[in-house]
Parts: sequence; structure tokens; C-alpha cells
Amino acid sequence: MGLLVDRAGFVRRVLVGDHTSILIPDLSAWRRGGGGLRGLRCLHTHLGPGRGLDTEDLTDLALLRLDAMAAVEVGETGHAGAVHFAALLPPNPDGRQWDVQTYPHPAAVDLPFDAFVRELEGEIRRIQGARDVEGQEERAILVHAGGGPRHEAERSLAELAELARSANVRVVKTVWQRVTRYHPAHLIGRGKLREVLMEGLYLGATLVVFDQDLTPVQANNIARMMDLKVIDRTQLILDIFARRARSREGKIQVELAQLRYLLPRLVGRGTAMSRLMGGIGGRGPGETQLEVDRRRVKQRIAGLERELRALRKGRRERRKHRARRGLPVVSIIGYTNAGKSTLLNRLTGSDVLAEDRLFATLDPTSRRLSSPEGTTVLLADTVGFIRHMPRDLRVAFRATLEELADAALFLHVVDAASPYRAEEIAAVERILDEMGLQDVPRLLVCNKVDLLDPGRINGPCRGAVLVSALEGRGLDELRTRLFAALRAARPAA
Repeated sequence: MGLLVDRAGFVRRVLVGDHTSILIPDLSAWRRGGGGLRGLRCLHTHLGPGRGLDTEDLTDLALLRLDAMAAVEVGETGHAGAVHFAALLPPNPDGRQWDVQTYPHPAAVDLPFDAFVRELEGEIRRIQGARDVEGQEERAILVHAGGGPRHEAERSLAELAELARSANVRVVKTVWQRVTRYHPAHLIGRGKLREVLMEGLYLGATLVVFDQDLTPVQANNIARMMDLKVIDRTQLILDIFARRARSREGKIQVELAQLRYLLPRLVGRGTAMSRLMGGIGGRGPGETQLEVDRRRVKQRIAGLERELRALRKGRRERRKHRARRGLPVVSIIGYTNAGKSTLLNRLTGSDVLAEDRLFATLDPTSRRLSSPEGTTVLLADTVGFIRHMPRDLRVAFRATLEELADAALFLHVVDAASPYRAEEIAAVERILDEMGLQDVPRLLVCNKVDLLDPGRINGPCRGAVLVSALEGRGLDELRTRLFAALRAARPAA
């Protein structure tokens, strides 16, 4: 048996288990205080002498952020024996997570608990306060699970870390777990997951980001194990898009993608939804509320789709107007953070937002570019591509990406300094193939050559137009080859 006791000494829950363990219920109603502790301590019995606190007890103590965990040994006669008491330790150089004390009998416990827990929480608060001064909104632990070679995992984690940086998240640790197949309930093994989560808690992490997409079941199971926010790669990308969208159309597209991602994951959790059984006579208030939430999400999705259809109609009219004027469109495409917006600014003298971050700009921008002979084209910047582009995001941005279908030429901008430039080129080509745009002529442009030694310009960049948009190098050759490629493409069109 077990008890959950608050700091005032009131018993909040009575727990009954079997001869091996008890199950601690959902504790989301008890929010953690400034020191990160729950304000509840768990006292329970262990049948038989010499068991002490097992791994399950200690991981529950850490993951649920309990004030303390105590186990009382019960002998064959039913009398109380030794008491094993554990409490969390503040972050320390030795990396110790908890302190365990043993008392010979309940009457021998002389710990002034109120003063003890206040001092512990104050010390945790002091250390966390020192970390908060660093100015980071979130502190994240990144997790990648897969069966591929290590260099692929490192590349994927490096990109996930860049995505985190774009979302103003500080990465405190990265974890790679080799798996032959994904665990259907937790993606990775439960033991490894507990190890990761406990280490994240002691590093002051507030967020766990998985490189793989989590199923609704996996996300819910992991969330129940701990008191940290859990998101996957798709959610992180959606959050970045939500931060960066500026136009009305961009905001609608991002919200639509978020709602489509949310809908299958909208399940009853916590005390707000009762998880009562369904069927005739079995519909509880929790399930009714869940159905209301789903209906509202579906209604909002339908409304946003209507708005996008209206905006798409306006886009079609603008494209027809451009076609009547005979103004060809050259679309700048490429992997995210390849320098597309900086190149647009250099070529056209514009002042479009350009930052050294993934997905710094989302809303499409068009500017005029003229040749010395007087030929004018419309140079269009587009949202950057990325490996494993979320499907919901691609569907939501369909109206924006349709602009690519009208392009007479693609300027495929590549980050020449990226060690993964070949894979990034392949990722962009793959997305273009999926969109049916593989036949549009393209001109390969390798940007950021100022970061390379001349001898390192090889592989995919050999034969490409070499430029530095930041320093303005190679732009004259780019203009010349751009208009030459456009003239060569026109008869085929």
C-alpha cells in the first residue's frame, strides 16, 4: 500500500498495488513550485526485509519530482521494520541524483521534513536561477533513434540542433540510441528513456525533442513518464514556422498545418478528461469534451481552408496578370539557410530579412531583376526545403509552392560550405520530383564560397556558379548565366 502526502500532512491519495509494486496516478493537478518539486511525498510498504528502494522507486522520485520517496519494510508478522528514505539532490559536480538514508524503525526517523524540503527546494531554485540568467527560453535534450551508421545520426542531430537554435532553444545534451526497430510504446526502450529523462532533469532541461516523429500513443506514454515537455521534429519545425510567419497567408498556412498535426493526437489526458468507457450509457463528461474539442478543430480547419482557397484565387489572378505582361519568373530554391534571401538582396538591392538561421524567412518575396540589354524578370524567393519536410506543412503551403510551377527557371542555391551539400541537393531534387517539377530548367549556384579554400571547391559545386552573396562575389557571372539560361529555356517552354 502507499500514500501520497502533501506538505501540510494531508493524505491526498491512497494507493493499493500487488505484492511487487504500486501504480502512482496522474499528478498533473499538482503543479511544481519554483524549486521544481511537486509538493507531494510518497510513503509505501515493501513486503519482506532487505528490499530497500528499488529502481522503480528512485526513477519515480526523479521523473515525478516528488519531495521524497520512503519505503517501510513489513515482515511476515505484519510489523513495520526498516525505513528507506530518498530525496533528490540539487545539481552537483559528482552527478549524484539522490540521497538514500536507512532508519531501523519508523520511530527512529528524526528528520525535520518541513525544514529539510524547504532548504532543498531553495538550493534547487538558486541553481536554476543562475541558469535562467543565461537568457534562454528553453533548455532541451535531443534524442535520435535509428539503425543507420553513426555519421548519419550525427548529421541528423546537428540539423536538429540548428532547428532548436532557430526556435531559441538551448541544447544541453544530445543522445543517439541505436535501435533495430522502434518501440511501439516509447520509440526507444523504457530503461534508456528513463535514463535520458533523469539526466535531462539534472541538466535543467525543460524540453525533450525527438528527431523521429512520435505517434500519438508514443507521445502520450512518454509524457506520462515525466514532467518535461515532449515534442518531435515536426512540432519543432511547426513552432519555427509559427514564429516566423508574417503575412496573413503564411499565418493561416502554419495554423492549418498545426491543427492537422494536432487532430489525431487529441486524446483524453489528465484530470480534465475522465477516460470513461464509450458506448450506450458509457459516455462520460471527459469523452464529451474530447468530442467537442475535435469538432472545434475540424471546424477551424474547414474555415482556414476556405480562407486559403480565396487567397489562392487571388494568386491565380496575379499569375495571369504576369503572364499577360510576358514577365518571366525565376524562382530561387534550395535547402534552408543556404543564403537565398541574402542572394535576392544582393541581386535586386532589396532589404528582405536574412538571418543565419534555418527558416529565417517563410513568406514568398518577389523583386524585379533587369539585364544590361533591358530584359526584366521577376526573381522570387521561396521557403527553404529540408529533409523529411513535414507532410502537413507541405500540404498547408501548397498554395505558396504552386508558384514554383510558373517558374521558367530555378536558381538552385547550395551552401558550398556545408559538409552535407550533396545530401542537401538530393533532398531538394527529391521534393521537386514529388511536386512534378523535375523538368523545369535549373541553374546550380554554390553560395558562401568565401568560407572555402579554392582547393575545396569540388564535387557538386564543380561547374556551378560560384558566388558569395555576403561579399558580393561572382554576381556578374551569375547574372550573365541566369539570362543565358533563361533564353535557352524559352524555346522549350
